[in-house]
Amino acid sequence: MTKRTAYYVLTLTLAGGTSFGASPAEAGQLKIDSQHSAVNFQVTHLMFMTVNGKFREFEGTFDFDENLGTLSNIDVTIQAAGIDTNVEARDKDLRSKRFFDVERFPALTFKSTAPAALNGNKGRIQGILTMHGVEKEVILDAELLGKGKDPWGNLKYGFQATTTINRKDFGMTWNEVLEAGGVMVGDEVEVTLNIEAAPGS
Repeated sequence: MTKRTAYYVLTLTLAGGTSFGASPAEAGQLKIDSQHSAVNFQVTHLMFMTVNGKFREFEGTFDFDENLGTLSNIDVTIQAAGIDTNVEARDKDLRSKRFFDVERFPALTFKSTAPAALNGNKGRIQGILTMHGVEKEVILDAELLGKGKDPWGNLKYGFQATTTINRKDFGMTWNEVLEAGGVMVGDEVEVTLNIEAAPGS
């Protein structure tokens, strides 16, 4: 899913504002449309392959001031049990104590710690990611993709944000050493959020 072809989303996490020619600027709280958004990730497997996955359940809101070009009060919650790598046995393992331990830590959260401003359409979002019971500061590289109305006249905004985290920083240390050397699961996880959001409570 590329940022030009994706419907806009998170994650957990987003971009800021910009001016849009002569059209009047909008401001206020936006709500993530989870049906048209995606929280995706990828991690290496066996040192040479890539596993792609997503989280199916998430929600969030943020304040978007188009006049100032800023995002603030970003608050996103992702349900850990909604992890989906398209392999049932692997997803069950990821929900277990070896990884997300969803019974103890059912949700991941991201909350911004400062307003995020865009330079042009791009900017950086600073916030606290809580995952597996551990809080860590993360930085998201974000982009405002655009805005427009859907066929029913509803105003929509599109964002994309990316970051890379180390799962060991969040206490997910399980691994297996391979016979040929290296480990089964990579430490770094690349996260891509494609966010579509709209005004509303």
